[in-house]
This record gives sequence, C-alpha cells and structure tokens, in this order.
Amino acid sequence: MDLRFLAAAPSTVEQAAIDAALTGDGRDQLLPALHAANDAVGWISEGALNHICRRLDVPPAEAYGVATFYSLFSMEERPRKVVHVCVDLACKVNGAEALVDAQSEFVVRSPCLGVCERAPAALAVEAGVGSEYLMPEIPLPQRGDPGLRLLRRVGVVDPRSLDDYRAAGGYSALRNALALGPQGVIREVTDAKLMGRGGAAFPTGRKWAATAGQPERPHYLVCNADESEPGTFKDRVLMEGDPFAVVESMTVAAYATGCTRGYLYIRGEYPKAFSLLSNAIEVARERGFLGRDIMGQAGFEFDIEIRRGAGAYICGEETAIFNSIEGFRGEPRSKPPFPVEKGLFGWPTVVNNVETLANVLLILTEGCQAFQRIGTSQSTGSKLFCVSGTIGHPGVYEVPFGATLRELLDLAGGVPDLRAVLLGGAAGGFLRPDEIDLPLTMEDARSAGTTLGSGVVLVLDGTVDVGGFLLRIAEFFRDESCGQCVPCRIGTVRQEEALHRIVRRTGDSQDLVLLRDIGRVMRDSSICGLGQTAWNAIESAIDRLGVRL
Repeated sequence: MDLRFLAAAPSTVEQAAIDAALTGDGRDQLLPALHAANDAVGWISEGALNHICRRLDVPPAEAYGVATFYSLFSMEERPRKVVHVCVDLACKVNGAEALVDAQSEFVVRSPCLGVCERAPAALAVEAGVGSEYLMPEIPLPQRGDPGLRLLRRVGVVDPRSLDDYRAAGGYSALRNALALGPQGVIREVTDAKLMGRGGAAFPTGRKWAATAGQPERPHYLVCNADESEPGTFKDRVLMEGDPFAVVESMTVAAYATGCTRGYLYIRGEYPKAFSLLSNAIEVARERGFLGRDIMGQAGFEFDIEIRRGAGAYICGEETAIFNSIEGFRGEPRSKPPFPVEKGLFGWPTVVNNVETLANVLLILTEGCQAFQRIGTSQSTGSKLFCVSGTIGHPGVYEVPFGATLRELLDLAGGVPDLRAVLLGGAAGGFLRPDEIDLPLTMEDARSAGTTLGSGVVLVLDGTVDVGGFLLRIAEFFRDESCGQCVPCRIGTVRQEEALHRIVRRTGDSQDLVLLRDIGRVMRDSSICGLGQTAWNAIESAIDRLGVRL
C-alpha cells in the first residue's frame, strides 16, 4: 500500500460507516474510525484510510502504522465472513489444531480469544453484521452459591435491566459513596487493603489518593478491560453477567478521584460484553446515573466512553492503553512520569481493571472491616480464578484468598492425572502436583516463587505435550511484542528460535545456556512487563518441573 495520499476514494458504505463513527475530529478518533471501516466491509482499503486521514488530519503513513499494529484489522481484502480460531494455551490442549483443519470458511489463526472455558474457541466476524462466538454458552459453575460475592448477580439478574440490577442492590454503593465524600471513599478503600487484581497487586487506595491529590485538571479514569493474558476470562464474565456493576464502580472511582470522563477499554474479541456494556451505559445515562448531577448530587458530572481494542496483548499495559486511545500505536511509555501524574492526554489518570473495581462496590456496601475479614491479613477479600485446560469443569471460580489450589481444582472437578498447573498465565509459572496445597494468596505465591497474576489456573494432565505447550508461549510473546525496545523485540525471537531447536533436538547444550542469558537480559532491560516476564514460564518449566526439553 502506498503511504501517500492517493486518488483512491472510499466506497459509499465505507464513508458512511466512518462518518457515523466519528464523534470529533481529533486523532483520538482514529481507532474508532478504523473499526468502522473494518467492520463495514471486512478490511481497511486505501480509499477508507485516505478518508480517515483527511477527516482527522493524520498522516497516512502514521495511520497505516496504527492500523497494522492490531491483528483484528486487515489491510488486504478478505472474505466478508472470517472465523478466528484460537490456537493459544487452553485451546491448544483441547484440540484447537483439529478445529483449524476442519473449518471450511476463511480461517485466521488467533491468539487467546478470552473464552477459555469453552476451548477450543472460535469467533466468527461478518462484515456489516458483527461478531459471535461459535461455541455453546457454558453457565457459571458456582451459580446460585450463597457464598458468592463478586459473582452473586451473574446468571441470576438480567444484564440488560437496570431495574433488576437495582433490585439486587445496585447503586447502593454509589449512594453510600456520595454520603461519605471523595476522601471518605478513598479512606474506606485504603483501610480495606484492596490490592489490584490485574496482576501487579498495587494498593488501590494509594493509587486513588495519588490521582485525587494532583492539582492539575482534568483527571481521567480508565477501566482496563483488555484482558489478553492467555487463559484469562474473569473480567469478561463480569462484563457479560453484571454490566451495570461495571458502570457503577467506574462512577464511584470517578467520584473519589475527581474524574469527569472515563474510558472503558475493552478487548475487540468481546462482542457480547461490548453490546451489554453499551446498553448499560446508555440506560444509566438516560436514568440519571451518568452525566450531570448524578443521583441528584449537584456538581457531580461523569460520563463513560467505550473504546474497543483490536487485538493487541500489549494494550493491557496501562500506558499502552493511553497511546491506543489517543490514536497512536499501542506501545508502552517509559515511567516515570507515572499515570497518576501524567497519563491519558498528559493528565492525571487512574487505571483499574474490572475485577478491582467490582470489589469497591462490596467495600462501600458492607464496610472495610467486613471486607477485611474475608481472606488473609495481606490479601483481603475474595478472588476470581480462571480455571481451564484439561479439567472437568472449566470456568470462573470465586474463592476467598487463602483457599488452596487443591481446593480450587476439586471445585472444578479435579484432575486424576495431573502433570502441572500454570499459575498466572503465559507470564506466570508452573506448579508441580506436590505443590497444589499452596494457599492462593499474593504473599504465598510470592514466597513460592510464582505469582497469581490475573488469576489464570491452566491445568495440564499427562496427555499434554509440554514442549509444544512451551513453544506456543514463546511464539505468543514473539508475536505480541510491540517491537519498541531491543531486548524484547530481539529477545522474544531468539528465545523462540532456541526453544524450537531444543524441542526438535537439533540444537546442543549451549541453547539452554542461551535461553537463560536471553531471559535475564529481557527481564532486566525491557521497557515493560511483556519482555520482563516472557521467560518466566519457560524458566519455571525447566527449573520447577525438571522438564528435559
């Protein structure tokens, strides 16, 4: 594709779709415009890109660089209906390759689609129509359990009904927040010892206080719903089953931190969650729960805009999200400055994931002391775990911090021939069968030399080819590296090459030495967590499982 403006013009369908999607003329409209073109005809033509660039005053070369950054966009014409088949970790061990071979329509091999409980997974995308999963719905395994807290409404309350949500306790947390005032809300969250549930486990109250204390205005709120870690799907379940809770929790966070604008950045592979959240935001706005003077509170103004990602794991990194929303390639920024000082559009920004925000509603309805009584002294509350792989009843499970991995696996049906458990996802580590009595807390995982990460519990039995499984992890990081820094850009490729030689038995003993050297370099010098953790699982398999590749 020529990177200059050419004579190519958009079709009538393309132009109408792009113009309808634009709510402004700034560069931050680039990602919605690209989605509009791709959704309308199935790909982004030269004419469509030219029209977008002229409307937004973006150089064609830069727009092309953004469009080609995302795997869900195509710059070449393709059939109107495309089937994305996941070949990632949970799907790989559940026969994804056979599914790829059996598909007769145009098939795109895809990284994790975030529906690992239904592996092997496939997503059909049809231009002008939309997207749908090509697997049956699987109910919540713990549905109806009286001990559920975060999941108590999922599968019980109509996710499209605000009245049902309110009848089940919805918006009582926001009402309590308005009575407490912003500082009171932050104090409750801090005293509850709520830690972030996205993997970094940063104290939520401290993050909120730092943002609220910034004198510069405006402040922004970003809900990170771009869970792209292979094996992670908990936030999707919350968004699909309890979308009004996502809207309410974002509103509470905005009130506490002085934000008037929020962005919900959701994976492009989540069509059902996108639809339900769009409805929830629209209904909440109509009923006075978004906009001006929310719930009658004079001067309290807040609204939410959804931004769809387009297939880029790196956009789960908080500063990469900022670049993506602003219309640039989703590459992480160097820190400092930190987001609480200079984040989205250069203004103070608070970023939380869906599960973290869901916990805030519990804190404000039951009180920080009651919240603390669940879990342990350092890991308070309950935790959602995404159980998948070769296990009887995959799904999202909610257990209090401190429950053991064995107890969680028993809830999910158990594994008679357990070989290993990958805890924390592709960036996590393995546990042996003799280690499954590990208490599931942040501190115990850290002491055991692993991590809970985003809650991935991927089970491997004796049928799994561990070498092939590790190769898929290496390939994933190679493909998902944004390429910005040399250690990650080169290191992920060299790691995958060395692992291929070892698995195929074409290498020598120096390849294992090379792997360790590459891993240390990436861990010590990569800009962001992708490169820093790309070696974790492979190192863990070698050292903890004694895998002889």
